[in-house]
Amino acid sequence: MTSETVTADAAGTWTLGDLTVRRMGFGAMRLTSRADGGPSDRERAIAVLRRAVELGVNHIDTAAFYFSPLRSANELINTALAPYPDGLVIATKVWPARDTSGQWWWASPDQLRGQVEENLRQLGRDHLDLVNLRLPPSVGDGPVCDHFGALAELRDAGLIRHLGLSNVGVEQLAEARAIAPVVCVQNAYGVHAPAEQHAVLRACGEQGVAFVPFFAIAGAGREAGAGAEEHPGVAAVAAARGVSPAQVRLAWTLHQGPHVLAIPGTGDPGHLAENVAAGALRLTGDELARIASLGHGTGAPGR
Repeated sequence: MTSETVTADAAGTWTLGDLTVRRMGFGAMRLTSRADGGPSDRERAIAVLRRAVELGVNHIDTAAFYFSPLRSANELINTALAPYPDGLVIATKVWPARDTSGQWWWASPDQLRGQVEENLRQLGRDHLDLVNLRLPPSVGDGPVCDHFGALAELRDAGLIRHLGLSNVGVEQLAEARAIAPVVCVQNAYGVHAPAEQHAVLRACGEQGVAFVPFFAIAGAGREAGAGAEEHPGVAAVAAARGVSPAQVRLAWTLHQGPHVLAIPGTGDPGHLAENVAAGALRLTGDELARIASLGHGTGAPGR
């Protein structure tokens, strides 16, 4: 597989409401700092964003709370890509926030408008393509109606085009859909995902809702990135194919259903090309079964 020549078209497309996106997208979280916590190289981050669009990526995931002491993901996106090309979909998240010292806080329903307006200002937009309501851990399987209802009002006011959810279960998805259309669910998901996340993925597919995994490459490493010890099935398939484990994880993710989108993040141009190229990697039934037999993934296409 020649990563330099593969574009995001290879992954196919899905529709978020009335917006068509390629299934291989880009996550902006890792643009703001290096792995050691130091500030990222600003020009390199801008170059990565521009290269992602050149490679056909038209779905970028960000948030106002993606910032480090010297870098803001939204500001980098604005600088790199504005005026935004036609067809580029920028998704963001609200409910969580960080103050200037980095301390987290969680918005009340009537504070969500301020968070939406902050994203608008940073991105230089008059409306947001997609806003995901990101649930805090404290909510658990509790209700989402108050916060989601507030976002639905902002959608009706024209500040938001489409709504999504993040960190939710099947019942919370149903609760939100009774209030307003939901075009995507963004949950942590990968080859080690627990059964309840497979259930959310299946429910989304049955309802025509995009499922957008985060930490698909990092797995249990989450914000810290992928660990040194690789999933044995992924490692075996990667070695046999001559590709990276990250590419196998992304290909496995896309194999879970046509409604599954990928948003891998990186500040490295080489890793960006590899991630996009993973959209062209088609795993066989035997390879999927091997990953499933050596771990906790379903390994089944279309699940």
